[in-house]
Amino acid sequence: MLSFVVNDSLIKFVSASMDAPQLIFLRGLLASLGLILLSATVFKLPPWRESLGHICHRWVSLRSFLDGMASLVYLSALFNMPLANATAINMSTPLLIALLSALLLGQRVSGRHWGIIGAGFFGVLLVVQPQADGFNSWAWVALAGTLFHALRDLTVRFIPAHVPSFLVTLSTAITATLMAGLWAVWYPWQSVTWTQWGLMSAAAVFLSIGYFLLIKATRIADLSVIAPFRYMGLLAAVVIGFLVWSDVPNALAWAGMGLLVAAGLMMIHISRPPA
Repeated sequence: MLSFVVNDSLIKFVSASMDAPQLIFLRGLLASLGLILLSATVFKLPPWRESLGHICHRWVSLRSFLDGMASLVYLSALFNMPLANATAINMSTPLLIALLSALLLGQRVSGRHWGIIGAGFFGVLLVVQPQADGFNSWAWVALAGTLFHALRDLTVRFIPAHVPSFLVTLSTAITATLMAGLWAVWYPWQSVTWTQWGLMSAAAVFLSIGYFLLIKATRIADLSVIAPFRYMGLLAAVVIGFLVWSDVPNALAWAGMGLLVAAGLMMIHISRPPA
């Protein structure tokens, strides 16, 4: 989550001087090229034909498609509604994951888990403090993007264990980049400065790290345990916002952050196997 927040912070500087579709495409292109370079120099991957087969696996392809859809749909809503409202809706992803885990995967979600996740979601609302008058028709689009996020994370459990997580990461980056490229066709393009290239390159590194760690986490840990830690991304965003842009949370936001931390710690405690 920290990697994703750092990525968002870096592209925030670039977004002031570049349209979002071009920015998302170029960042994704850099991330994909970097991952391809790593696959050839650092990671010991299967032969290229076997690797291509893994990337084209139906569950890997489905996860990549869902990730691309989640990004494009959610961003479409974000451009047309208040940021606080969109953020609050997107933070409902853990609740949707818990519900879909019970319905689709047959996982048991206890009452304590529901209570802690619900408390965490209430903490999110205290932090972002959405306004009721901002909940318009675009909120349904944001909710659709959130549903894509939840479905994306669920599909990881169906990916065979022998498929390297790095290849899943690479497939996700390439698919999302291609989808952003199709979106960018409808927007005018502009020249890119060396500073913009540098910031996007750094963002691409953190984006790739975030993708890889998220995939690893969802493959080895129970989804109901992972869910509350998504809230830590919001906490990291508040901290970076204070350090970089001097944004100071109010009393309600501080209370929400405390509730989020408490929810995460409680989830770890009750999910820890007995000694």
